[in-house]
Amino acid sequence: MSDENPTLPYPEADAEHPTLVIPGGEQAADAAAPARRKRWPWVLLIIVVVLALLAVAGELLVRAILPGVVRSIVVEQLDLPADQQLDVDADGILLPQLIGGRLDSLHLSTDSVTIQGITGAADVTAKGVPLRGGDLAGASGTITVDESQFTTLLASTDLPVDQVAFDAPDATVSGSVQVLGLALPVSVTVTPGVVDGDLQLTPQGISVGGIVLDADRVQDTLGSVGAALTKTQTICIADQLPAGITITGLKITGTRAVIDVDVNGAIVTDDSLQQPGTCPRG
Repeated sequence: MSDENPTLPYPEADAEHPTLVIPGGEQAADAAAPARRKRWPWVLLIIVVVLALLAVAGELLVRAILPGVVRSIVVEQLDLPADQQLDVDADGILLPQLIGGRLDSLHLSTDSVTIQGITGAADVTAKGVPLRGGDLAGASGTITVDESQFTTLLASTDLPVDQVAFDAPDATVSGSVQVLGLALPVSVTVTPGVVDGDLQLTPQGISVGGIVLDADRVQDTLGSVGAALTKTQTICIADQLPAGITITGLKITGTRAVIDVDVNGAIVTDDSLQQPGTCPRG
């Protein structure tokens, strides 16, 4: 082979042909990378906002549906009228509670409900409400009755009960007793309370025929009838309430008697606790 056309060596990089640098190239590359990275915080923010909106929408949906569901169950369990007014409210954020299968607290109230023949306002708070069946952790509340309904509660007392008038903290029971064949009007002022689940009426003053007498004078005048009027009365009303409800307190407020109640958590699963309770036979 001839050496007439010898191959020339490549020039050195830093000699005749230096590497060209595009003006602003490095700065453009550096600027492009942060621009791509800065999109991520915005994407994450959008995702968080969307999830928050979905959570709020879900919470609102649950709160819209829950009262109707609970109301239907209560009406069915207690055999209440289909049009029974009942307000339902749950505490806290509901979605996590629904996922966990139990509501922390459920508040139920009504201005008027009739249970076992007694009509009054009810306000009850249940704790640990299972959503997949089972007993409540517990429940308590109040039943508020007027003078006429309180009169019905006292039907089994030895006192003459034709009517009851409230004068907080006492109540005055009025009626008549038979003495020598005559109906003698009597009024007994009592302080109501609760002992071991029974109503207790402690006499504070007695009026016979419109004349105020002390206890000794009443007993001397009316004998055994007077003795019955002056003693503390204990009245069982368990047979006028579901067996799963126990009264724990009572106070007169204005023209109403407010009765504190404790509710057995098994009342939602045990039919016997939904039936009227029993009183010992005297």
